[in-house]
Amino acid sequence: MDVMQMTRELGRAIQEDDRFIAYNLAKQANDHDEQLQADIAAFENKRQKLSVECSKENGDTELIKSLDDEVKSLYQKIMSNRNMVVFDGAQRALEGLISNINQIITMCANGEDPDTCQPSESCTGSCSSCSGCC
Repeated sequence: MDVMQMTRELGRAIQEDDRFIAYNLAKQANDHDEQLQADIAAFENKRQKLSVECSKENGDTELIKSLDDEVKSLYQKIMSNRNMVVFDGAQRALEGLISNINQIITMCANGEDPDTCQPSESCTGSCSSCSGCC
């Protein structure tokens, strides 16, 4: 089996992992939550209006403050929605899995022993904020 075929096998294994399944179920719940979708649409609308007002040379400071308050309030409402809370946790778990996989692949590509290299718990998955995988 070549490396690309093994990568496809890894992809299938990821899709069978409980974290992937939980993420997709949570995503579907979000997609079908009409109130959450309405709140997200309202948030995007207010955020866009805020952006337009802020870009004006002489933007209305009272309007900007009002829109900013509404954006923050909608964001809090969205993030406290039960489906969004579940989704956020499931997304973090899946991102953790993918981060660990990426770290192991990177360590192996740098010559480390595939059987003994361990991903770092402190890794964010973003190489731009990292001093290197050791």
